[in-house]
Amino acid sequence: MSKLNKEIIDEAIIVENLVKNFEVTEKRPGISGSLKSLFNPKKKVINALKRISFHIKKGELVGFIGPNGAGKTTTLKILSGLLYPTSGYVQVLTYDPWDRHSAYLKQIALVMGQKNQLWWDLPAQETLELNRAIYEIPIRAYKESLDELVKLLEVEKLLSVPVRRLSLGQRMRLEFVAALLHRPKILFLDEPTIGLDVVAQQKVRDFLFEYNKKNQATILLTSHNMEDLLDLAKRVIVIDKGEIIYDGDLKELISHFAREKVIKIYLSKPTDIKRLEEIGKIKKMDFPLVSLSVPREATALASAEILQNFPVADLTIEEESIESIIRRVFRGEKIYKGK
Repeated sequence: MSKLNKEIIDEAIIVENLVKNFEVTEKRPGISGSLKSLFNPKKKVINALKRISFHIKKGELVGFIGPNGAGKTTTLKILSGLLYPTSGYVQVLTYDPWDRHSAYLKQIALVMGQKNQLWWDLPAQETLELNRAIYEIPIRAYKESLDELVKLLEVEKLLSVPVRRLSLGQRMRLEFVAALLHRPKILFLDEPTIGLDVVAQQKVRDFLFEYNKKNQATILLTSHNMEDLLDLAKRVIVIDKGEIIYDGDLKELISHFAREKVIKIYLSKPTDIKRLEEIGKIKKMDFPLVSLSVPREATALASAEILQNFPVADLTIEEESIESIIRRVFRGEKIYKGK
């Protein structure tokens, strides 16, 4: 087998020069404007995706991030076959997604944090039985998958409870059970931890890590929660205004864009804060703690000056938060294309 053929076989998702345009009607202000829009609509084209390209290998877990309106959800909907692209080439597990072959649909799952497939007034187990029939899952395989997922997500006692009585975190975990009963090879996850508390978020992240590891599933994950990325993704694709501005290692992205370090100072007694402002930018002050942001290259010098001139009980140096780094990327301060 040639090297090229092997690379193609190893790739679960291939996207080349993908374009998606939407034609929308511009709403004019006022009653007269509404009437004009009704009888003489003014159209405009929105370029949601502008010739984006990326490849994802089988078993890879990739973070797909960007600000609101960047094109993340549009991309996931095209890959799952819900939207037809304007132009470009897309292949997922050798299928054209928008053909929506049953063989293809049985190998993917789309989980959206703000949408649900569970029947609201019925216990989740009723939806699970319906999904078993839809995906034509053999009884034995269904029971094995159900037992495994229920155990991993700790929802044994929730299966018989009407969905409307469950908390958001409980419902989200059961949504994963419903979406993964057929053991999909590809998972498209759109903000799967949105609205969840920190405990529920961690349960979902732990589950995704185990599912990816055990089943070698390919996962494309969008999230505004940076903890999701730090815990799960080694590679990230950053999209902004319909264009990919970074595709590469998450740690490289952080190191490339990180410009500052945070010095946390625990004071033994009150001091003149204005003198600290001469060394760096105060991020937080809650005596005895003062958090100071300084340029990376000045960290050692700033730390030495603080220790020599201030009443310090303890001092630690930390990396800038990933949220700050990603915000800087989104602002386009310094565009760097990886792969």
